[in-house]
Amino acid sequence: MTDDPLFASLFAAVQAAPDDVALRGQVAQLLLQRGRAAEALQHAAVVLQLDPGNALALHVLADASAALRTPGPTDVGDAATGTEPPGRPEEAFDWRRAEAELGRSVPPPFVESAGGPQDGPTPPPEASAGPSAVPSDVPEKIRLDGEGEHVVDVEVERPDVTLDDVGGLADVKQRIRESFLEPMRHPEIAAAFGQTLRGGLLLYGPPGCGKTFMARAIAGELGAHFVTARIDQVLDPYLGNTEKNLHAVFEAARAQTPAVLFLDEIDALGARRSSIGSGWSGLRQMVNQLLLELDSVGSENDGLFVLAATNSPWDVDPAFLRPGRLDRMTLVLPPDAPAREAILRHHFARRPIAGIDLGQVVAATQDFSGADLAHLVTSAAEQAMARSVAAGEIQPLVMADVQHALGQVRPSTGSWLVTAKNVAAFANADGRYDDLVVYLKQKRVL
Repeated sequence: MTDDPLFASLFAAVQAAPDDVALRGQVAQLLLQRGRAAEALQHAAVVLQLDPGNALALHVLADASAALRTPGPTDVGDAATGTEPPGRPEEAFDWRRAEAELGRSVPPPFVESAGGPQDGPTPPPEASAGPSAVPSDVPEKIRLDGEGEHVVDVEVERPDVTLDDVGGLADVKQRIRESFLEPMRHPEIAAAFGQTLRGGLLLYGPPGCGKTFMARAIAGELGAHFVTARIDQVLDPYLGNTEKNLHAVFEAARAQTPAVLFLDEIDALGARRSSIGSGWSGLRQMVNQLLLELDSVGSENDGLFVLAATNSPWDVDPAFLRPGRLDRMTLVLPPDAPAREAILRHHFARRPIAGIDLGQVVAATQDFSGADLAHLVTSAAEQAMARSVAAGEIQPLVMADVQHALGQVRPSTGSWLVTAKNVAAFANADGRYDDLVVYLKQKRVL
């Protein structure tokens, strides 16, 4: 593409002075601004060969790589080069297109080891995002105010994800459907038995295992609004304001019924009152106010489903777990093998890769949380990026990068399992943690 008079002059100048780093860097930047990312990438690579630390070339390299990963709104797809038409909110890196534009060839993105978990057709990344993956298309959020003189902003959305978008964890999803979703989906049967259309479910498990994503998927299953409020929006240092904030959050959720109100880190809002010293009356009042809201004293909670999440259910005041409140508990475990494969595919799909033995990576990441898996891929990508910068051209992420990252990244669930083991062994008189006991026995740590 040399029909542009400006670029014709610039290319002539570059040809006359091929080692002029400043000139070639400016040409690369201008090409990038004009949407010619592949050409910009070539010139930036030359600059980095001449000046490996050149800041402008590194900037162009990063932006051009991002541009090649994400087709623009005018891209139409090309069967000859293997590109895909636009339309998905997050496209995988199109390495075939990069091959065609840069004149390079690389091994296939994924390879399979014998007996690995990848037998059968490969699902697209967005089909199994996994519990810790970002939803493929989160609707725009709405800001609402609570009722009364004291207002607090909450976020309301209509999730388009369901439990089918959660990779693996079939047992967990089945328990949620049987104990929570199915009764809520049949209000006429509930009414016949004198049951109100309200409910409470506590999700617990190690950090980073997708409890928030699971809660959003439950709201999607119910076709309900998903109402969230951050803890920093609720807690207030001034006496009485925290209780007002809690009431405002519940009032905003009641105004949107049917709605799922999600209370993350419930152990911070509903700590055991027996562990709160006598000098912390404000914390006691906060716990009491939350209990009042769950009981809908002075309000009506029909059509309001309360989901709460915590890493430490043993730190939650037992009053919250009584019937009519958060009376059902579901253990959200570290992702199983199918879930790990789905999560890894999701994160690898956003980067240029070659020769990744996904079965081997899945086998090496037992007990990894979803967040750990994301960190693993990010660490491997850092290795590939450093190698690309040194070479002056994009080089794909390969198994050697993943193996290096596996030597550095360890599962973060270990300390949680130690605490959970003690709770399961000595604090399960009422059978509350039976699911946890089964899991720990399967792992032979109990």
